[in-house]
This record gives sequence, C-alpha cells and structure tokens, in this order.
Amino acid sequence: MTYLQILILAAVQGAAELLPVSSSAHVIVAEKLMGLDPSSPEMTMLLVMLHTGTMFAVIAYFWNSWRQTYFSSGSAFMSFVFQAIIATGCTGVVGLGLKKVIEHVFLSGVPHGERGPEIEILFGNTLLIAAALAVVGILIIFAGLYRERTHGRGEIRFTQSCAIGLVQGVCLPFRGFSRSGATISTALLTGVPRQKAEQFSFALAVILTPVIIAMEGKRLLEANKAGAHLPLKELLAPSLVGMVVAFIAGLLALIWLSRWLEGGQWKLFGFYCLAAAAVVLTLHFRLGI
Repeated sequence: MTYLQILILAAVQGAAELLPVSSSAHVIVAEKLMGLDPSSPEMTMLLVMLHTGTMFAVIAYFWNSWRQTYFSSGSAFMSFVFQAIIATGCTGVVGLGLKKVIEHVFLSGVPHGERGPEIEILFGNTLLIAAALAVVGILIIFAGLYRERTHGRGEIRFTQSCAIGLVQGVCLPFRGFSRSGATISTALLTGVPRQKAEQFSFALAVILTPVIIAMEGKRLLEANKAGAHLPLKELLAPSLVGMVVAFIAGLLALIWLSRWLEGGQWKLFGFYCLAAAAVVLTLHFRLGI
C-alpha cells in the first residue's frame, strides 16, 4: 500500500465518515478500484487509525456546542447521559441481534473458517452496498422534505432516543447504510430540532467509535496470532499520516454538513446516495467488483 493510496483512502474515509453518505461504501469501492483487499489485516489497521482521526475531528468540531448544551448544568448533563445510555443500549441490542441472525441464519451454510468470527463476508458485497445506499438515500430525502413542512421543538425525549438508537443498530452490520444519515434523519422525523439532531447523532458516534476501534483492534491481533505477522512498526507511520488527513477531511465535512442541514438542504445528501447506489451497481455489473 503506497502513501498515495493511503492519502486517498484517508480523504475518502474522513469526509464520507461524517457526511451522511456512508464511508464504508465509499472506502470499500475505492479499495477495490485500487486493487486492495478490504478485509486484509493491513487495511484493518489503517481503518482503526482513520476512525481515530475522524473521532477527534468530531470532538474538536462539537466541543463548544456540547459544552454549552450538555455540560451547562448538572441536570443537563444527567439528561444527556440518560438519553445516550438509552440510545446506545438500543443500538447494542439491535446491532448484536442482527449480527447473530445474519451469521446463524443467512450464513449458516458458510464454513466457519471462511466466514470468520464476524460477518465480514458480506461487507464487500457491492450489491448489498448499493441497496443500503439506496435505502438510506430515500430515508434522507423523506426526512428532508418532512422537515420543510414541520419544525422540531424541545429536548430529546425517551422515545426519540430509542428510535435513534434502534436505527443506529441497523446501520452496524450493513455497509452502505450511513450511520449519520440514518440517525439524523430519524431524529428529524421524530421532531428533534436540526441542531440538536446533529449534536446528539455525533455524540453517539463518539461513544460508539471506541467500541468499533476496539473490535477492529481485536481482529488485527487475532490475524497476527493466526500467522499474518504484520510489520506493525512499518505500518504505524503511514497509518498516522492517514489519521491526520482523516482528521482534516472530517472537519471540512462537518462544516459542509452543518451548513446544508441547518440551511434546509439535507435532502440533497439523499439524492447523492441514490446516485452513488447507481454508480456502485454499474461498477458491479461492468467491472465485476
């Protein structure tokens, strides 16, 4: 993997991770176009560092608004903690439940050695990625059009947190189903104001990202124990470069997202997802990726 490939993947991951367009779909397609294996241990390590970069971008961008909203008082902080626990709990139940169902029902005929401990066999399936992009695109468009006729008010309620967490859980096993796009759209459809929807969605992302990083790190260690013998020291420097690029790309993406969301242009991201789904389908049938 060259530095140019790393820079391209970092820019794609950093921007698409925080825009509602699915970073995994874009990164997987970019990897395949460059002849890289999305499931290789080297890519796993790079993705760990890229996720870290985007997480720091979210913290840097939202810190002041979170401090004013969630840390303004003890009651405000406890309210946020309660809603975050509810949403994250729903995410865990749905995400882990779907993972088990997919592995034991839909992948029951696949040998365990090929399937591995997780459902990685489905992650690079471009047909599923295209379908997920199309579904989340429709959801974003519907939420954008809905909010043009309504206005959300008040704090995030228990039922809204549950709905956001449940949808976030659906995003976990399906590459192409944008987490930010689905959670913000769900928040908008349940009456959460735009700014609060954005703040809460990315606060949940910061809570969830360390878990994802830990899972990816576990896979990396298991691959190393299984005989991959990765040159971790040699991979560290290029991965750090990728993390910095992902951080910068993530900040720029958040500025763009905030302007479009608060300016009433949220639905345009949905049209992009539909176009991206069409491109992925074309690449699948024309190039066989």
